[in-house]
Amino acid sequence: MALSAVRRQQTAGSVVAGGKMSRAAEQDSDTADEAVRATCDDASICKRFAVSVGYWKDPYIQYFVRQARERKAPEINRGYYARVQGVNQLLHAFLKRTECNCQIINLGAGLDTAFWRLKDENILPKKYFDVDFPAIVARKLYNIKSRSPLSKPIMECHTGESLLIDAHSLDSSRYSIIGADLRSLKDMEEKLKKFGMDPHLPTLLVAECVLVYMTTEQSAGLLRWASSTFPTAMFITYEQVNMADRFGQIMIENLHRRQCNLLGVAACQSLQSQTERLLSNGWEAADAWDMMKVYSSLPQDDVARMEKLEFLDEKELLEQLLLHYCISWATKDSQKLGLAEITF
Repeated sequence: MALSAVRRQQTAGSVVAGGKMSRAAEQDSDTADEAVRATCDDASICKRFAVSVGYWKDPYIQYFVRQARERKAPEINRGYYARVQGVNQLLHAFLKRTECNCQIINLGAGLDTAFWRLKDENILPKKYFDVDFPAIVARKLYNIKSRSPLSKPIMECHTGESLLIDAHSLDSSRYSIIGADLRSLKDMEEKLKKFGMDPHLPTLLVAECVLVYMTTEQSAGLLRWASSTFPTAMFITYEQVNMADRFGQIMIENLHRRQCNLLGVAACQSLQSQTERLLSNGWEAADAWDMMKVYSSLPQDDVARMEKLEFLDEKELLEQLLLHYCISWATKDSQKLGLAEITF
């Protein structure tokens, strides 16, 4: 149970707040940040394996991450399926409401491939931004530069002058990648504005297993920044919930052994605590579903297809995993687009 719980820990992208630190404190912070960065690889390898088995289609993840050396447990694969399909369902609903006249900002994006998949579906927003640790961004950019199936789609939808690409950033007409610290809001905002972020556009912000690695004060600051910057917006989070029980404590303990602490776990105690955090930081409407409920709401014909891929003999473990993760979302809607009506 403990090992399976650890495997469910996902990508985050958050780094250091300002102020002076002792050398020991800096070393501790660096170690913690490195442990968080390692979750990017964990999540990407799990996604690559699930895609290779056929849980969902993603022809681009193979260019970012190696195939897993060992099989991943079926409950892990189904958990990732629910996560990917659930977030995609809300994302597609936002694009439909805005008729793609919007921008998407993926916070702590890791090696996510959403830009390429949305381009294939011909539903790209006006601009797509990926933001993460500079070290992770550097890896992502290296893969893009060295693999034409990644670089070609970016060039195909680029207009104007030559696109900008350096060690820690990429800027093209429709897609930008930014190396920034999500806890250093001023710096992050300046970089986003430099690459064309438009506060007046309807904006979707996505943070998958990101806020939980920040202190509650830091995540509150990020949520307030988003709600105050974008009058018409939606914020989607995916992370832990119901963490006060024994199963949740095992997850926390296993991560702690890897020097990866869930600094924001106080906001993950319940679905109510998840929605209250959103509402208390400037969002007008909010909701949260545990992943068991999300799983049950997904298109059942595809769920039936997926469940035939691998035999699952530990349904109780899958249910425990799904009950300890959730998707929460919040909206502001000055343009009266009906964003508060988006749900599963």
